[in-house]
Amino acid sequence: MVLFFTHMESRNLKTFFVRTYGCQMNELDSEIMIGALQKRGLTRVHDEDNADLLLFNTCSIRDLAERKVMGKIGHIGRRSKRKSIIGVTGCMAMAKKESIFRKLPHVDFVVGTNNINDLNAVLDEVLETGRQVIRTSEEFEENLNYIGASREDSVKAYVSIIRGCDKYCTYCVVPYTRGKEVSRDPDAIVEECRHLVQQGFKEITLLGQNVNSYGKDKPEWNALFHDLLYRLDKIEGMGRIRFMTSHPCDITVDLMQAIRDLPSLCEFVHFPLQAGSNRILRKMHRIYTKEQYFEKVDLLKKIVPGVSLGTDIIVGFPTETDAEFEETCQAFKDIGFSVAFLFAYSARKGTPAFRWKDDISEEVKQERLQRLMQIYQDICSKERADMIGTEVEVLVDRRNKDETHLKGRTRSWKTVIFTGSDALMGTLQKVKITGYNHQTLLGEIK
Repeated sequence: MVLFFTHMESRNLKTFFVRTYGCQMNELDSEIMIGALQKRGLTRVHDEDNADLLLFNTCSIRDLAERKVMGKIGHIGRRSKRKSIIGVTGCMAMAKKESIFRKLPHVDFVVGTNNINDLNAVLDEVLETGRQVIRTSEEFEENLNYIGASREDSVKAYVSIIRGCDKYCTYCVVPYTRGKEVSRDPDAIVEECRHLVQQGFKEITLLGQNVNSYGKDKPEWNALFHDLLYRLDKIEGMGRIRFMTSHPCDITVDLMQAIRDLPSLCEFVHFPLQAGSNRILRKMHRIYTKEQYFEKVDLLKKIVPGVSLGTDIIVGFPTETDAEFEETCQAFKDIGFSVAFLFAYSARKGTPAFRWKDDISEEVKQERLQRLMQIYQDICSKERADMIGTEVEVLVDRRNKDETHLKGRTRSWKTVIFTGSDALMGTLQKVKITGYNHQTLLGEIK
């Protein structure tokens, strides 16, 4: 452990500021930590200059995410007068550990993804000793106070059901920053979801790096992912249920039938393909072929007519040829993804792919990315044009940024804006689609 004496004038903590980077799991972790700090008696502020404690919950999935955090914290350290205690949590804490103290010596503590329950104890140690503290356990123990989380949204809530990943894709840091898969007790999940429904939440998104693996690490439970979904659907007053993310290898017919049969379960599956070339898929260690992926998609579409699919795609993976990129483009067109998160490959230290030469130039990566984005935009435009004149169910969750429209999502994850009063917040409305603007549908309440 690297220890440095820190400033002594910040011992009396009254306020805190949190900035979250990265995925939905990070957002949930921040909500848990915010709840813990508020229980401690601290007040959250949204201006970092007025905070006694600055907490940065970080992402390490891409190099750009890390550089943003390092730049931000480095800027704070260069201020002439600094009175705040600074903590780094999340995936970057796990990936970099003690090196954060060397690069950012003004950071007071580092807390990894498996130690967020230790936040208050770490703060106590920093305040009592005036020294830097690090907690980055490799194993996750399911002991978090989910009920005490301070929810950012009053309509939708995230619920963790499994943490970690055992797939070890060659480009991904998640197995090293989140650890192996650990499922959460189904009774605890049902209790939390029932509590959220009673609190008025209308949509619950079940989170995991691979939700389809839920329960496989605990065979004694005799409760796999589809079993959990059937239990959650029975909760009185349950609105919508979503889940993410799904690994193609682990989706089952039982899960597909649950999506078809359970009223609460939305007909949308985030189902990352990553690449359309079998050679690149092998190099990524995705452990399926393009043909196997298509078989799963075809079966899903047969069992759940009208299901919408989302994907992640990486372009410019080491050694990807022009022809292999064309395979990805064709696969994207053939499946017609409704939602896509598209990335140019970024080497991550600590992953197997980091040892390989990053031999695709940034220019080529960006050309491929823009090409795929255009294909995606064309698919979205056609899909939304075909929806004009149809009626969809929309969960109203906020005002649009223009302040004149309400905003919500369909069951298939499409965004819709329309006029209406604030009294409609948190309600399900039938909306007739009248047009679209880029990826946003325009409508009017029926």
